[in-house]
Amino acid sequence: MHRLVSSVFNDNHFLELLGRFERVLARVLAVALGLVIVVATVRLLVHMAQAVYPTDANLVGDGLIHLLGELLTLLIAVEVLQNITAYLRHHIIQLELVLATALTALARKVIVLKPDIEDPAPLIVALGAAIVFLSAGYWMVRKAHGQTTKARGPNDHH
Repeated sequence: MHRLVSSVFNDNHFLELLGRFERVLARVLAVALGLVIVVATVRLLVHMAQAVYPTDANLVGDGLIHLLGELLTLLIAVEVLQNITAYLRHHIIQLELVLATALTALARKVIVLKPDIEDPAPLIVALGAAIVFLSAGYWMVRKAHGQTTKARGPNDHH
């Protein structure tokens, strides 16, 4: 019995089990998120169709902002799925993808920000600072990545 317990908690064996658990969990989360994205996409398309159908639909102002918010939320979910997929492929968390997802989430927040907030200054300053710092982090990660590998443009086919 002691030998079994000892082998399970052996560093290499334990790390291997933990790695398997992480990969299984990431797969389960990817499938669950995939289902959520499909359902959310269908709901968004139905909502958009309902918003466009009447000729007096409010597609300017608050109506458009609401639809953009839903669309950007769905885009964020797709980016999170890409993060999980990248983890499953490479077994690392790709910081560039995480930062891009965070920037998309902040952009969504700025776009859907209600103009009738009582004291918007602190929120706007905080969102601005978060955008600046995340952008700087994204730039640094891209720059560091560019130093280790040559970045390819859209017309490079190597």
